[in-house]
Amino acid sequence: MKALRKPVLVGIFLSLVLTASAQRLSDIELVDAVSGELFSLKPHRSSKAVVLIFMSLGCPYARLYEDRILALYREFAPEDFVFALVNPHAGHGAAEGQAAMAERATVKGYTMPYLLDVDQEMTQFLGVTKIPEAVVIASGPTGYSVVYKGAIDNNPQSAANAQMKYLEAALTNIVARKSPSPASTRAVGCNVRRQ
Repeated sequence: MKALRKPVLVGIFLSLVLTASAQRLSDIELVDAVSGELFSLKPHRSSKAVVLIFMSLGCPYARLYEDRILALYREFAPEDFVFALVNPHAGHGAAEGQAAMAERATVKGYTMPYLLDVDQEMTQFLGVTKIPEAVVIASGPTGYSVVYKGAIDNNPQSAANAQMKYLEAALTNIVARKSPSPASTRAVGCNVRRQ
């Protein structure tokens, strides 16, 4: 009887791990701080992937990555990737409010949506804990799934000294019709403040 317990427990553990790594989504619906329009995955089902980058106006790490995010957007948006910034601190005071987000988007020249995750439903569902943190969502025959989650690169301080460009590699793999490898990395930055 003891001999059977171990394989059963290992099987249960593996099924839990596989279920967690192949996270499925039904849809995302968040408001864009700039346009006031609702952003959803459904209109982008035929795109290669949707790239969500969790940002905050008050996080110094997020500021360090702004130009890198714009460069990735300019490189991969023409390849049929949809980019959106998501603020999990939206509504936490005027400094993280819709007007401040819209102003920052205008100053930086963001043409991608900057989404308000006021209740942090998306942030918590995707398990995002750091700012900035990237989540790449692809559409398949069984729905949407997270194909990459983690850091943008391995050097927050200096883009020129980043040796591992994780998000760029993940998007390049998707363009080549390969699964991103690694599929997850540890993001470094400010902690997401839970409500």
